[in-house]
Amino acid sequence: MGGGGGGGGSYTSWSSESLTNAVRVEQDRAVNTFQLQLAGYLSELLASYNARDHETVRERLGECKAVLGEDFESTFDHLYGGSVAKHTYVDGLSDIDSLLIVNDSRLEDLSAPIILQRMDDSLRGQLPAGVNVTHGAMAVTVSYPDGMDIQLLPAIRTPDGLKVPSSRTTGWSHINPDRFNEALTKRNQECGGKLVPTIKLAKAVLATLPEQYRLTGYHVESLAIAAFRGFTGEKTTSTMLPYLFQQAKDLVLSPIRDQSGQSVHVDGYLGEANSVIRQYESRLIGNLAKRMTNASAAQSRAQWEALFFSEE
Repeated sequence: MGGGGGGGGSYTSWSSESLTNAVRVEQDRAVNTFQLQLAGYLSELLASYNARDHETVRERLGECKAVLGEDFESTFDHLYGGSVAKHTYVDGLSDIDSLLIVNDSRLEDLSAPIILQRMDDSLRGQLPAGVNVTHGAMAVTVSYPDGMDIQLLPAIRTPDGLKVPSSRTTGWSHINPDRFNEALTKRNQECGGKLVPTIKLAKAVLATLPEQYRLTGYHVESLAIAAFRGFTGEKTTSTMLPYLFQQAKDLVLSPIRDQSGQSVHVDGYLGEANSVIRQYESRLIGNLAKRMTNASAAQSRAQWEALFFSEE
């Protein structure tokens, strides 16, 4: 009888509050375990993105510079002006933007389209077979058979600083390429060095969208700088990645001013505030943010993996 009473006492010690606390502890343990697994998976992805052949990039840039230097009878310096310099490159979305500085101020008298066409003709005629060369309003893009794109943005060094082709006219615009890099570096430091890897992961997710709806790499980086201003959350990629998408779905609705000076806005290609395309991009980004939240709530690695691979 006494033994039975002892058993009953043990049972009644499990009050409703105790049971609730025990369940909560177990749930927290499961969430923490999944967050560690997710962090490991994201680290694996980042390692694969960082495994690019930088030596091949340098060799190809050097080859392009040599061809153009001979044709223009000028000397060229090249600076990594885009995602290679900012360490946010991801295959398939962000080009290798190289600021190609022409050390010949006489070329300033020529229109940007003439310079770009001349660069295009020169590279097209002397690079190996299978290499495709095209140009737009501001840059020449060299596409290699292995899928690598190198984007060359010509710049002229003047007493007043650097000038690049204007995005709005046939002339040249002053730029300060260091200003944007400084802003990104500052925000990355504020986020414990986790902003740059978060941007890489964000670009990889966005690369799964149809090409016509992909944001430019520069735009993604600008959104990230804005999104994490005053950020006080946990400084991990698994926390910051969904946060970036949650913030970006609202930020993308308004133009972001270009800190480098090369254009008025980094996202002019989306039109004015609350344009139809901005609203559509906002819905796409919001849907991706929701998928991340749902994947974590379900503790599903498979759902997270699906975010990084196109269904096409």
